[in-house]
Amino acid sequence: MSADGRLKVVLCWHMHQPQYRDLVRDSYQLPWTYLHAVKDYVDMAAHLEAVPEARAVVNFAPILLEQIEDYSRRVRAFLDAGAPIGDPLLAALAGPELPAAVEAREELVQSCLRANRTRLIDRFPAYQRLARLAQCMGGLERSVEYLSDQYLADLLVWYHLAWMGETVRRGDTRIKRLENKAAGFTLADRRLLISVIGEQLAGVIGRYRSLAERGQVELSVSPYAHPIVPLMLDIGCAREAMPDAPLPMLEAYPGGKERARWHVRAGIETFERHFGRLPAGCWPSEGGVSEATLRLLEDHGFRWAASGQGVLTNSLQGGGAIPGVHRPYRLKGSRLAAFFRDDGLSDLIGFTYSDWHADDAVANLVHHLEGIAAAQSGRPEAVVSIILDGENAWEYYPENGYYFLSALYRRLADHPGIELTTFSAALDASPPPAELRRLVAGSWVYGTFSTWIGDPDKNRGWDMLGAAKRAYDAALASGRLSEEQRALALEQLAICEGSDWFWWFGDYNPADTVSDFDRLYRRHLSNLYRFLGKEPPSYLEQPFTHGGGAPRAGGTMRPGQAQS
Repeated sequence: MSADGRLKVVLCWHMHQPQYRDLVRDSYQLPWTYLHAVKDYVDMAAHLEAVPEARAVVNFAPILLEQIEDYSRRVRAFLDAGAPIGDPLLAALAGPELPAAVEAREELVQSCLRANRTRLIDRFPAYQRLARLAQCMGGLERSVEYLSDQYLADLLVWYHLAWMGETVRRGDTRIKRLENKAAGFTLADRRLLISVIGEQLAGVIGRYRSLAERGQVELSVSPYAHPIVPLMLDIGCAREAMPDAPLPMLEAYPGGKERARWHVRAGIETFERHFGRLPAGCWPSEGGVSEATLRLLEDHGFRWAASGQGVLTNSLQGGGAIPGVHRPYRLKGSRLAAFFRDDGLSDLIGFTYSDWHADDAVANLVHHLEGIAAAQSGRPEAVVSIILDGENAWEYYPENGYYFLSALYRRLADHPGIELTTFSAALDASPPPAELRRLVAGSWVYGTFSTWIGDPDKNRGWDMLGAAKRAYDAALASGRLSEEQRALALEQLAICEGSDWFWWFGDYNPADTVSDFDRLYRRHLSNLYRFLGKEPPSYLEQPFTHGGGAPRAGGTMRPGQAQS
């Protein structure tokens, strides 16, 4: 509790996307980075700006920051000099000519329909009509030939209007004008929309920096390309929480300890370049922790890290009457504080409240917090950690969560018994963290690594990554690579080590999304071999996953799943 008896509550929003850019072709293969930037990252900043008394932690994956920066540069270069944008959807929106080939037109239509039907398509009658027309034509072979360029132009505009941040939609007269026009969009209209998108991309990182500089937000970071650090350090640690899990043939990730250190160092450097300061805290990728991971983060100067409640539950089993999730911990002999996500409250926001009236949802959350406050009365170490994606839940809410987020910040900031705070501020105002006798390695999902290893497809992905890393090591040891080749190969290797590829592998995920990530992962691995001057193995030419089921229970939404 705070000195004045209020319950300390931390809202921690994690922002991340994997690298969608094909480094060989210098083009983006999926649009989720810029779409989430203009819809979610912009809105999340605006809601905080609207309630100066509110506090939050915002965590960024460094590879996301670099993509936003790159998109901003590309859009500006297009508007200033007509340079290629390097993203198929943005290029189609901005270009004077729409694709003529049937396959390209079909792909364009399909891409513009990958949006939440209820919240993004049916909300706008003009967009709904365009979607229905596409559905009617869907049963006719090569029917896209009968769709005019005007249809495609209107569909592109509405797709991007639907993905526009709600705070922008309500405050930018240019967006209102386009929505009111509804149809018959001209090239000038499309260029206007590109300009608005470019403005949002150019300003969003700076808005978070400003929020941090005035003390309203604590910014934190994940390792550079969002790898599962504990598995890089020791693949066998997956069995700490899953003793019987089948593991890859790869017994250890080659050079994993150095790669883990590299991702942490590169993440800190990228963060400092964008925000002008060093991060005090880290949300390890997917909340993936182990004792070795926490000690690695402490070695790099971090003050705190956070993970999932399931990890704490596993770690406390058989450990006696140690206090629960609503306080920080530290390993014996360690200074780094570990916070653990209140899964129940976090998942209410992530998965339940989207179907509730905003006022009822916020009232319910406050009711839960008041109950925790009563139970924790007189405990100055008490802090409630609410941690979830800052991007994927909102398209399931009416109007991108506008009413919910507005009410959430206002009610919590005004509540006499609640103090919205940050992890660093909570540590400053609390007794030393409780000692944790041991930490069972795991993630925020189930307290295990089952989302990233143990499934045949996931294990195959690890084995392919291990083979590519051995090829990388051999090429570097040979001394035949130029400095440019070494730099490109290093960047490409980091991309391949990201967590999202393994997240999607498995037959319980939507088939089209699995296919997207299977294809992109194999392309990234193939590019790595090419940067090393080697022919990619033939198995990278063929899909290896078997997606096609329902979304996995308990997992957060990922780019593509929400749109499928």
